[in-house]
Amino acid sequence: MLEVRDLSAGYDQFGVLDNVSFSLAEGAFLGIIGRNGVGKTTLLKSIAGPVRPASGEVVFAGEAIGAWSTSCIARAGLALVLDRKGIFHSLSVLDNLRLAARLHRTRPKKWSVDDVLAMFPRLAERCNAPGGGLSGGEQQMLAIARALLCQPRLLVLDEPTEGLSPKIVDEVVDLLQRLRKTGLTAIVVDQRLETVFETCNDVLVMSRGSIALRSTPDELACRPEVLEEHLGV
Repeated sequence: MLEVRDLSAGYDQFGVLDNVSFSLAEGAFLGIIGRNGVGKTTLLKSIAGPVRPASGEVVFAGEAIGAWSTSCIARAGLALVLDRKGIFHSLSVLDNLRLAARLHRTRPKKWSVDDVLAMFPRLAERCNAPGGGLSGGEQQMLAIARALLCQPRLLVLDEPTEGLSPKIVDEVVDLLQRLRKTGLTAIVVDQRLETVFETCNDVLVMSRGSIALRSTPDELACRPEVLEEHLGV
């Protein structure tokens, strides 16, 4: 589904990523962890389009997309969820969902508005509420629901549980586990290790703009020295 080859990227003259390479199979969930500032979000943006690679290559579903616009990448089936950004605060929950579905109606349809409301009962209860009136956890659910209505082949989530209450965190983790069972492909970046360990097949550990290692959640859980070195935990 995705192959990143020797990717370097940054902002103006400030380099962040240094020769990052990894691949992601269709139907897999890949977690990315690391300390703040090591380049996790920059990596996601370099894959999805908001940040242009300085060198290297990003291949999505067999197509080199490094020079594509963000909108073209989205239309090809890559959906990026950056925290709770992108919600229209003045529109109702239902209208937020309908708009996302309408904008991507030309893609093969896997998710409908009714499907996502069934998967997010909390949103169904508040479908007439304005997006800006939702709690942080509800806005996160709405952002993910909108992304699903883009009919993604690859869903990319940046810190989906950041700032949420423990109860809502559990709901988001349960949702990700259910999405994994549908065969969706995803990348999950989260500071909360449990989120990544409980939802992903493999984990990339980033350090100073590079991939320090790739492992499974079970293997990493048995290597506390690695977690202490690269995450301070």
